[in-house]
Amino acid sequence: QVLLKESGGGLVQAGGSLRLSCTSSGRTLSSYVVGWFRQASGQEREFVSQIGHDYRTDYADPVKGRFTISRVNAKNTVYLQMSSLKPEDTAVYFCGITSRFTTIPDVVDFGAWGQGTQVTVSS
Repeated sequence: QVLLKESGGGLVQAGGSLRLSCTSSGRTLSSYVVGWFRQASGQEREFVSQIGHDYRTDYADPVKGRFTISRVNAKNTVYLQMSSLKPEDTAVYFCGITSRFTTIPDVVDFGAWGQGTQVTVSS
């Protein structure tokens, strides 16, 4: 069973930066496409970014140019570097895995969600 764990969230002022980490116990993340999603209070979980086996990346329009996803297979970790944060980025951030890189990622295609990590951006 693949268990994912997100970390690195916190409280930051608008314009600041955070780096989130997604790690796994039990499986090798390099075998999967890893996606980051977020869920704001009262909202549905939405796609943020994904990285493929070949390091191909994809981003949701609201975060393009501000967020960078990367993976370090030797550490079995996928990162989400978030810069120029805005109050509207406030949410719980989750990572999930899937076997196929798609051009229209859907939350239902991903699984093995962790508990998430809270990101709060103050204005």
